[in-house]
Amino acid sequence: MHRGDFDVGLLIHEGQLTYPDTGLHLWADLGAWWLSETGLPLPLGGNAVRRDLGPDITSQIARDLRASIMYGLEHRAPALAHARQFNRGIGDERTDTFVGMYVNDWTVDYGTRGRQAVQLLLDRGFAAGLIPEKVNVEFVG
Repeated sequence: MHRGDFDVGLLIHEGQLTYPDTGLHLWADLGAWWLSETGLPLPLGGNAVRRDLGPDITSQIARDLRASIMYGLEHRAPALAHARQFNRGIGDERTDTFVGMYVNDWTVDYGTRGRQAVQLLLDRGFAAGLIPEKVNVEFVG
């Protein structure tokens, strides 16, 4: 998988679980760094909805997404069986761990801390010149 011709890399997805298997060593965990830096969880993803769809449609989208996530959490075994086909050979135990990293209570509702974390991440991205305009996040649902 790797040839050793690099000094550092960023591991995402299942690589967060499998890197020791390939002889790689952890230099920094960005989630742990962000938590120590801000006291907040590291936002890993989210869904965006266009504001021009209006409050009725955006609220329905939020309800449908929440219901889908809740269904998956409440029916974990069949959800994991479905996810197995996409697990890139990491095995059932690691698939369960991996899915739990991304589908959990934070996925259902960011809560106050999660919302603060998203806004702070975007604010820092703007301050660093990585985002061209300041973004004021509006959470739906």
